[in-house]
Amino acid sequence: MDESSVVVHPPTAAGGRRVWLDGRPLGVARSLRALTRLLNEAGWEGADEVDVAESPVIEWHGGGPETWSAWGDPWTAHPPRRAGLT
Repeated sequence: MDESSVVVHPPTAAGGRRVWLDGRPLGVARSLRALTRLLNEAGWEGADEVDVAESPVIEWHGGGPETWSAWGDPWTAHPPRRAGLT
């Protein structure tokens, strides 16, 4: 795994997180698997999801490797309403 500087920005309202590598945009990842794929394509050959989630060179902004939505879990954040209830 390369020792580059990686910044994973907070989730956007549209979904996914912008990823920057060494001060330049790399792309948007919508999951840890997608982030791992982006980094592998950028030279982090052989890195797996555990490597990426635990890497000390990745700066996670707005949540860690388990956060991919700006809204959180829709079932706990906004539980469904039943008809006829206020």
